[in-house]
Amino acid sequence: MAKTAEKDDKKRGAGGAAKAYDASSITVLEGLEPVRKRPGMYIGTTGPDGLHHLVWEIFDNSRDEAMGGYASDIEVALLPDSYVRVADNGRGVPVGIHPKTKVSALETIMTTLHAGGKFGGEDSGYKVSGGLHGVGASVVNALSEHTKVVVHQDGGMHMQEYKVGKALAKVKKVGATKEHGTIVLFKPDGAIFKEGIVWNWEKIVTHLRQQAYLVKGVRIAIFDARDTKDAFETETLFLRARSLGVPSTTFYFEGGLKSLVAFYNNHQTPVHKNIFYVDREEDGVHVEVALQYVDDITSRITAFANNTFNSEGGTHVTGFKTALTRSLNTYGRNANILKEKDENFTGDDVLEGITAVVSVKLQEIQFEGQTKSKLGSVEAQGAVGTVFSEALGAFLEENPDDARAIINKVLLALKARKAAKAAKDSVLRKGALEGMTLPGKLADCQVRSAEEAELFIVEGDSAGGSSKQGRDRRTQAILPLRGKILNVERARIDRMLASAEIRALVIAMGTAIGDVFDISKLRYHKIIIATDADVDGAHIRTLLLTLLYRHFKPIIEGGFVYIAQPPLYKISKGKAVAYAYSDKEKERVLKELGVAPEEVSENPADAEGEGPVEEAEAASMKKPAKANIQRYKGLGEMNPSELWETTMDPARRVLKRVHIEDAEAADRIFDILMGSDVASRKSFIQSNAKMANLDV
Repeated sequence: MAKTAEKDDKKRGAGGAAKAYDASSITVLEGLEPVRKRPGMYIGTTGPDGLHHLVWEIFDNSRDEAMGGYASDIEVALLPDSYVRVADNGRGVPVGIHPKTKVSALETIMTTLHAGGKFGGEDSGYKVSGGLHGVGASVVNALSEHTKVVVHQDGGMHMQEYKVGKALAKVKKVGATKEHGTIVLFKPDGAIFKEGIVWNWEKIVTHLRQQAYLVKGVRIAIFDARDTKDAFETETLFLRARSLGVPSTTFYFEGGLKSLVAFYNNHQTPVHKNIFYVDREEDGVHVEVALQYVDDITSRITAFANNTFNSEGGTHVTGFKTALTRSLNTYGRNANILKEKDENFTGDDVLEGITAVVSVKLQEIQFEGQTKSKLGSVEAQGAVGTVFSEALGAFLEENPDDARAIINKVLLALKARKAAKAAKDSVLRKGALEGMTLPGKLADCQVRSAEEAELFIVEGDSAGGSSKQGRDRRTQAILPLRGKILNVERARIDRMLASAEIRALVIAMGTAIGDVFDISKLRYHKIIIATDADVDGAHIRTLLLTLLYRHFKPIIEGGFVYIAQPPLYKISKGKAVAYAYSDKEKERVLKELGVAPEEVSENPADAEGEGPVEEAEAASMKKPAKANIQRYKGLGEMNPSELWETTMDPARRVLKRVHIEDAEAADRIFDILMGSDVASRKSFIQSNAKMANLDV
């Protein structure tokens, strides 16, 4: 509950005094109240990512039991009414009375921040833990409408239930058992997660698959029983998905990080045969690293600390990169592959085409932020550097064919970097000579404030002409692209910048590219991709997104990239005109206009954007049409006023902001769709064909 001072009757006014600010003015939040007051501080966001973070927190407790060697099975179930159930066959949460809190240890863990078996070193329960902050279970409990915990321990089955973080009754024994473990059943609170409680099956499966690779020999089962009508016995330790006949997935891996790297490279062409792997402890830090180079130009480094994914890397990644650069330079010189006249490999050179997973485990661990996205433990950098340097040196000596392939790959990256720098410098110089780096085909806006400026990237001269005439010249710039741009998925910067269309876009955005990229110089805070609503338009949009994702990712991450949604139909009845952006919306508009399907005249627009059919043609029909539907296939078919009304007017247009929900999944999809592996692309398209919305 919150304790606050009484309201001061004094109000600030003409000659009035300000309200007194003293000790009584301070608000004190007790128990789990701070979590409900500021949930973002504990789970990052109350959107979908924060919602799923609840599952990760409870799962992490079970995973920590497995990491300690106490559990061999973990089960995660999605149940009806938004419930999630996580069970493990570990030791079971202690249910005895805690000496300090004078209530059950289970209740202490579930209702008190910074309480758990992860603080006092080995004697307090865990040698290594991902949830060292100790707030996981209590935070989930605080943000859940209802929570139930069942503990199987020492022959007894104990249970306690909670409502928004508060115990409804004391822990009680509800039966006997021969098993051991913990079950946590929770339902997130809709008052906190106002965007809705919608579980993403693929997101959960992807995360838990990753964890299964990291904890060798542990079986992780996930099943989706959201649509089942069966009543579940919540006290039973494992529900066993297959016997229930619901969708399920089970993971069990013995290969650890080697298996994970092989999985990541499933759609790639390896440069060398053997996957490098080391698993060793140094100064109390357990270091595990696996890597393999592939025939690609992007790098993929995935980092974990105590099996928690660190999306922003940290000290362990710094140690890995430093050791990698030093080791490959040393080997290249000693093997006489790098000559005296050659310059050393840079960090960018050695990272090109690498797939690596770096995992460390520490007893005392420091993360930067509660969501643990970045490791801050200084000792991890030195430990990773030492272990990795020694092991990689031995690997290169013992596998000369692999070593030569790796060095040649990095040497190619060095040469390409030099060529790309020359091409990039040439483009920037040429741009400056052309006048403030702007290409001639760009119809720029008048405003110089990036916050107000918008850049429409349109397809072809026809759409370019209409959009230039229909735009708001003060804030909207138009850049027409001719044809399909280069697929940059496997193209280096020098080849990219040889493309006039890509060069024009790079210069127009103003950020430069590569190592001199500077997002602060972005000239438009809305970059809007406006392509036609057909297969070619979708392809061009994909090519543009590939370019932005691979070389301008901070622009996407900053929320500056949008996709325009031009209407599919113009519906006219007498003087009434309406636009529909989908078939469903078209039916709704017709219903609102009181028009039956047989009373509609449908026709595509012609190249000039002329809409309605000729009156004579309408008159010749058996039944006069009450409404006309004009089907648009491209922006060039719209006249300037129509384009402004539907697609460009900020007051009426529909824009979709592009964001990266799962960078790892996005990376893999770009690899499959835009890469050179035809078989993988065909398989992906066949698997996802039902999701496509084709206009044939």
